[in-house]
Amino acid sequence: MIRISATVPVRELPRWAILERELLARLDRAWREFERRFCEPDGRLRYRGRMYGRDGVDDFYEPFFNWPVLYRLGGSADVLDAAKHHWEGVTRQLTEFGFVREEYELGYDWFHQGESLPFFLSICAADPSDAVFRARARRFAELYLPGTGNYDPVTRTIVAPHTGSGGPRWGVGEDWEEYRADQAGMEIYGLPLLDVPGIRGWDDLADPAAARAMGQAMQERMGRGDTAVNLAATTLAVNAWLYDHDRRFADWVLEYVDAWRERAAANGGVLPDNVGPGGVVGELHGGAWYGGHYGWTWPHGLHSIAPTATVAALNTVVLTGTLDRIGLVGATLDAVMAEGVVVDRIATRGSLGPGWAERLGADESTRELLVPYRHGPEGWFDRHPVPLAPVLWLAWAQGDVAHDPRLERLRAASDSDWEAVRWFHDKEEQGHEAPWIGYLAGRNPDYPERALELALAQTLRRMSLIAQAPDEPEDGDIHFWQRLNPVVTEVLSQLVTGAPPAIYYGGLALARVVIGDGTRERPGLPPGVAALVSAVEEHHVALELVNTGDEDQLVVVQAGAFGEDEIVTAGHDTAEPGYPGDDRRYDIPPVPTTRHRVAVGASRIEVLLPARTRIALDLETTRRVHRASHQDFVRTAQEKNA
Repeated sequence: MIRISATVPVRELPRWAILERELLARLDRAWREFERRFCEPDGRLRYRGRMYGRDGVDDFYEPFFNWPVLYRLGGSADVLDAAKHHWEGVTRQLTEFGFVREEYELGYDWFHQGESLPFFLSICAADPSDAVFRARARRFAELYLPGTGNYDPVTRTIVAPHTGSGGPRWGVGEDWEEYRADQAGMEIYGLPLLDVPGIRGWDDLADPAAARAMGQAMQERMGRGDTAVNLAATTLAVNAWLYDHDRRFADWVLEYVDAWRERAAANGGVLPDNVGPGGVVGELHGGAWYGGHYGWTWPHGLHSIAPTATVAALNTVVLTGTLDRIGLVGATLDAVMAEGVVVDRIATRGSLGPGWAERLGADESTRELLVPYRHGPEGWFDRHPVPLAPVLWLAWAQGDVAHDPRLERLRAASDSDWEAVRWFHDKEEQGHEAPWIGYLAGRNPDYPERALELALAQTLRRMSLIAQAPDEPEDGDIHFWQRLNPVVTEVLSQLVTGAPPAIYYGGLALARVVIGDGTRERPGLPPGVAALVSAVEEHHVALELVNTGDEDQLVVVQAGAFGEDEIVTAGHDTAEPGYPGDDRRYDIPPVPTTRHRVAVGASRIEVLLPARTRIALDLETTRRVHRASHQDFVRTAQEKNA
């Protein structure tokens, strides 16, 4: 492994480096306080309430989803131990509730399973040497291979919207046996099915007979066959494949994704949302390509479909090292953007309007490009701004985030300040894509400092909420813990890895660079070290490392989340003699530098970073050269002796 030694002294500490180290220190204290307040000694969450219907597994895993991510970024060593402890404790807890069998969800939709999965995925990525989690990864992935009951290789479909360790679980859940007008919070989404005889509007559901008829139709027509959000299940197989490249997992993912690609191609490029038991799109919906569970008609449309399609498309990139299948989501995004109109009064335009207005800081006069999120018999409806994350991920995969045509179109059509760092925090640890894009494009140079200030504010608020919260929620309030999780990793992911955080609904954590601690043989920033990725282009990554501490550190820089990229050459700065200067003088001398470039030809380099030094790296890379694999940072004897 090529080793580069940093020689440039830290003459002044960059503010971003100070803030980054302060954030890591506060996060280390924050997760411990959450654990002390809300967890039992065996790792489960403190809860004496009940569970209702089929829903809830995701809500018990979600409060911890990014704790292993924090470890992988440079959090304390024991945060990973804590994450494993709580995964196992919560899994036992949910098994006792009857929601989990053999450590996996008994059977539920993949919109919610996708929310459960990031916690498990991030543990696997953080410590691939853990044989127990490796065995779990394979066992969970095998649930969706042919012959298990969840997948039909003849029709190339996952056979039901609700699947899991119990096989297909028909219907859409006991809580939808009736769909009544008095079900709080659902009126804004309208009717789940728009062609049930005698039901034309929401008020019709006040009739008990109509409520039962709608519920029965939902169970029969939405509770069988495949649905587009099932595409997120491919992550289970890719995660298992990353351990030992078992061809069965790769073959299944590509077969399943290609089946959906064919259906989209037959539908003018738009991904349909349903496939019947016979393998035919629209089989249970009068031939319509819309109407499936968590599909285009109800409840969220694009909000559900775009993330899961993006997850599947990126999974194929990891498997194949090519971009051949990203059209799965790109064509769908282009189709809804073609229907877009620039209008004002965002908060009043659709089912999710108030949330969008709050996120964008929009008033009634703010104009945005609004696209339809949903589709029914009368065409497209329910308009909102384009979700940036799927568009950003496509641009990131293709290499040019700063000049992507889709992103540029969205920015040009927006009255919102794309450079503003808005102070909010959602459970997905996303939503600040626009100012980061501006930073990479050179329009937003102080983004790192402002974003890290935001991240600190997010943690400080969560800690204040924890201080005033009860030790456990009321019966049924199973979203309590995710509202209080004080671990924030969105900004750190952007600045340290050069990538957005993983897509919340079952996405793998991807990266342009992963930083490792060569001395402690683990992923993450070594003590006292801060990192800033300031450029990510198809063949170029700019990375600065600063050792703010008083001990030498050995930093490993890996190209790609799974070692898939290659560092062709590494440019770096070297200090000229003259610092710290003559102790009889009182001025602090400047630090002139020169640039050097070394050939690498590998996925990793080592950087010896002495105390109080910094280095600016300019990495020439070739993407997706090597077969992706889960990576550890244990050094070989040869590397240790180099």
